[in-house]
Amino acid sequence: MKPGMEVGQTATITAQVTEDMFAQFEGNVVHEAYSTVSMVYHMEWAARQIILPYIEDHEEGIGAAVSVKHVAPTAVGTNVYVTATLTELKNNVIITEVEAKNDKGVIGAGKVTQAILPKEEIHKKLAESDN
Repeated sequence: MKPGMEVGQTATITAQVTEDMFAQFEGNVVHEAYSTVSMVYHMEWAARQIILPYIEDHEEGIGAAVSVKHVAPTAVGTNVYVTATLTELKNNVIITEVEAKNDKGVIGAGKVTQAILPKEEIHKKLAESDN
């Protein structure tokens, strides 16, 4: 991992809610609203923006944990802003607090934990998981 990553760094991504982000299971829409699945995706993407400049060619980031509270609905066409803030850095483990908002306020909050590992180690773990 390249030097320079520090507690307090932030990254924000913006997304506009589209129909493919609706809450749905097996193609059946449950609510015509921004899904928790989409929120988690955007939270992980915002958190990844923090680590990307520090990953070396032989390394990759991998998700380790996500915890999320989805507290308010968001309709199609609405902009969502997701900010990740680096709160802990323990060797190769990066912990970020994440918050999702729309123009009316907070719609979700949580934590994303990532690890930076050698690609070789990730490939080995994947091979071991294959039946």
